[in-house]
Amino acid sequence: MPGMGNLRLSWVEGLCLLLATLATPAALHARKELTLEELKARIANASTSERPSLCLQVAERQLDAADRFYAAGDEEKAQASLEDVVAFSEMTRDAAIQSHKHEKQSEIALRKMTRKLNDLKRAVTLEDQKTIQESINHLQRIRDDLLAAMFPKGDQK
Repeated sequence: MPGMGNLRLSWVEGLCLLLATLATPAALHARKELTLEELKARIANASTSERPSLCLQVAERQLDAADRFYAAGDEEKAQASLEDVVAFSEMTRDAAIQSHKHEKQSEIALRKMTRKLNDLKRAVTLEDQKTIQESINHLQRIRDDLLAAMFPKGDQK
């Protein structure tokens, strides 16, 4: 069959074209991860619906930084990171409630961060435990606010 070779070549070319088309959006999406400063700058210009996830990313990164700082014995930087965790968690709550988006995901992420703080609290000095407990208490109040917004009582909806 003389024309069969061209048919196979066209099929292979079509498959390559299909793969290239599918890979292009993935390559565009797989861009470099933003730095903490870039994330913070992006929050100011983000839409209300994007803000909860951006603030949450900052809070999670700052929690990881606090963990590293405590492990390295740098309590001052760790406490500054914890303050950012609380501040950006509050911003997450406010934006999520305002936009009515990402409330559930925010609450789940805050619960995970609270658990991580509880684990961290067991690994630090008594003085640092008090600071971490204050952060835990604050995050729990933020979670309560999110839950109250998601599940209002009575006619408050």
